[in-house]
Amino acid sequence: MQGAKRIVLLAAFLPLLSGCFVIKVNLLPEAQPLEEQVISGEGRDKIALVDITGVITTEEGGTALGATKEPGMVAVLREQLDRARSDKNVKALVLRINSPGGGVTASDMLYHEIRKFRNETGVKVVAHFTDTGASGAYYTALAAERITAQPTTITGSIGVTMLRVDATGLMQKIGIQALEISSGPEKGMGSPFRAVTPEEKKIFQSMIDDLYGRFVGLIVAERKLAPERVRQLADGRIYTSSEAKDAGLIDGIGYLEDAFSQARNLAGIDRATIVTYLRPGEYRPNIYSLNMSLFNVNLGELAKPGMKFTYLWLP
Repeated sequence: MQGAKRIVLLAAFLPLLSGCFVIKVNLLPEAQPLEEQVISGEGRDKIALVDITGVITTEEGGTALGATKEPGMVAVLREQLDRARSDKNVKALVLRINSPGGGVTASDMLYHEIRKFRNETGVKVVAHFTDTGASGAYYTALAAERITAQPTTITGSIGVTMLRVDATGLMQKIGIQALEISSGPEKGMGSPFRAVTPEEKKIFQSMIDDLYGRFVGLIVAERKLAPERVRQLADGRIYTSSEAKDAGLIDGIGYLEDAFSQARNLAGIDRATIVTYLRPGEYRPNIYSLNMSLFNVNLGELAKPGMKFTYLWLP
């Protein structure tokens, strides 16, 4: 019997003796699945509150140590929509948006996910702007059935910007030169280490015009406005909520409770329980609570070196 015990103990310790083992240590807690939290209201029918806050980016969030601990904004939105999609009692969705916009692709992905959710589920979606709903944030909100805003909201800034850092002046001051050898004359276009040529500027302008045309086309399709009127409005200027309503860019002005009321009306329900989706340990006591995570308060890939196309209001 003692011999058998020795064999078992030896077998258990063999991996340690041979050095063939892996120890996984998580210095930061891993993201847990979302859980539903009731905020207010009552009844079987539900309205889900989903937040889009900060610069719109596809980047995952991390800490000062560089360790990722949160999925990116697009991934989190998809996770929240999937959570709502799986609950047949969710009759409407309110998107609370406070954002100056962000990357062209990230904004388009958010729009796509929300529009797809609407088409697949039939759930009514209301977008509500708080402080800011500009550029890519407005682009995202076009996926909703209704767009509302606070009386003090700033919106608009419809257009495209190309962000490029020009380091040529600095390089001249410190005596550094960049050597570029490429397979074609336009292969290095956009490099921060040399000036943009007239031909490159034409190419970039063509790309910007194409992205701008997509933005304008979505407004025409979703807001039912004439193309000529949209192009007049889409010169990059910002609007107050009252100006935006007069222009037909939004549907109403009010507060978050009014957005919930519109959602109930669209869904054809008299009352509803307001819910949101949080990670374990997070808590929101009422509709004005907002969970601010690191991933949605940084510039993400927009802060990295290189050229970027953005739907972004960055005064």
